Amino acid sequence: MPHLDFANTSIAFQMHTDSTLRRARLLFRSISSNHLVKFGNQFINLMLRIGFPVAWFIKPTIYRQFVGGENIAECQQTIAGLSRYNVNSILDYSVEGKESEAEMEAALAETLHSVENASKHPYVPFSVFKPTAFIPHSVLNKMANGKIPEGNDAVHVENFKRRVTLLCEAASRSGKPILIDAEESWYQWFIDQVTEEMMQRFNKQKALVFNTLQMYRHDRLAFLKEQHQKALAGGYHLGVKFVRGAYMEKERERAASLGYPSPIQPDKESTDHDFDSALTYCLENLGQIAVFCGTHNEKSCNHLVGLMMQHNVAPNDHRIWFSQLYGMSDHISFNLAHAGFNVAKYVPYGPVKHVIPYLARRAEENTSVKGQTGRELSLISREISRRNQLKNR
Repeated sequence: MPHLDFANTSIAFQMHTDSTLRRARLLFRSISSNHLVKFGNQFINLMLRIGFPVAWFIKPTIYRQFVGGENIAECQQTIAGLSRYNVNSILDYSVEGKESEAEMEAALAETLHSVENASKHPYVPFSVFKPTAFIPHSVLNKMANGKIPEGNDAVHVENFKRRVTLLCEAASRSGKPILIDAEESWYQWFIDQVTEEMMQRFNKQKALVFNTLQMYRHDRLAFLKEQHQKALAGGYHLGVKFVRGAYMEKERERAASLGYPSPIQPDKESTDHDFDSALTYCLENLGQIAVFCGTHNEKSCNHLVGLMMQHNVAPNDHRIWFSQLYGMSDHISFNLAHAGFNVAKYVPYGPVKHVIPYLARRAEENTSVKGQTGRELSLISREISRRNQLKNR
């Protein structure tokens, strides 16, 4: 099957100056140490608890690598820089886990602002939100038995539905799709339920509302097919964002401690198989399904490229998007964009102290995902060497 070569570092790093490449190399070397990352996260959390300012050393380093800015205005330079190479941006307000109504309403206002920004910006093709920004974790955790909480908790549930509806209505008015991120399995059923209701309402003409499927769950491939049948019966389009997943250790530990079967695949090969099988299924049913392929996995990206060629789907078909996180896997994003495919970087933004949980996950991911940091370092070092050789000729 045809595939792209992601090894072209001159394309991969064309946006970066020599100094930003050297800075990235130093950063990835630092976060390649599991002990250093663990100590760093503990140290930063301690500084936050005692009220010590941390922005002065976080913002020029890990924040600058993985975050677009503190607000939408600060992200404009990042959006413009990426767009010069046909790479789009998705602004992700990465403030999460708030418990008070005032904080959740503030998060709603900011996310509505991001939806409005997407409607006006040609290089911002989607908006996105994390459901846990709009309902207390304490309420969600009560849904583990599959029941909607009662009493005052029911008010939180209705407020959550109201906020999600407002966001989807705004996205519908703008004509730009909105992505709803996935959460932990024990209450994901509720997120799925609300998202399905939004799809039934807003996806009549095209996929405007996208659900997220974490394919490290062994039930998600069957869930995809079930959702497709519901969309066919209901006369609406299915929007699906595919990721491998973000809560594997937490999911396994919870299942073991509470004595229920783990929802996680038995091994990485099973996850990879279901991820690629889901893409195959979607391309075979592209008339009803829009695909957002969120992965740093080269094989899965090439699998989708091959499927598009096999089914005679144009690289820039609006129903298919590739995406990687800002600050990572530029060799995938920029080479795909160079070949004419739809690519969008996930660009988190928010105040430094509120984005720290996101940055901690990025650092931990780079130490735990097999080969992630080594691959980034190898590619960056290769490009630095290539540029040095050109200068010395």
